[in-house]
Amino acid sequence: MSDSAAVIWDAPYGDHPARRAARSSMAAVAAGRREDWLGLFAPDALVEDPVGPSMLDPGGEGHRGRDGIGRFWDGNIGSVRGFRFRVADSFANGPCCANVVSITMTLDGGAVMTVDCVIVYTVDESGLITSLRAHWEPERALATLTAP
Repeated sequence: MSDSAAVIWDAPYGDHPARRAARSSMAAVAAGRREDWLGLFAPDALVEDPVGPSMLDPGGEGHRGRDGIGRFWDGNIGSVRGFRFRVADSFANGPCCANVVSITMTLDGGAVMTVDCVIVYTVDESGLITSLRAHWEPERALATLTAP
């Protein structure tokens, strides 16, 4: 089932608060809607993308609160020209949803990179995201980089 041309959902579709938040998050990113995306997060939420130290987060501490998450958007998500998400599987239980995702990004200049990952979303009682933890390996993603 497809949410839009940029989000393809080939996974179980059962209703769950964390799955709804995950789907909304991907749709907002794919559409470039920064404020909509930030509005999905609890005020003290944490984004780790990827989990641990990386070129996107040398300290590996993640990005906390809407201000920190907004800076993450500005420095990373906002610089990507286009996103295409393909969700191959989704496991929802408790306050969490873990999705097996392939994200294809078109960068400025037309280069393309694919990130294969598992993204775990945790929500609070009101359905706001308290934690987004993206497990992926930067070296593997960079190995997919193709020139325009």
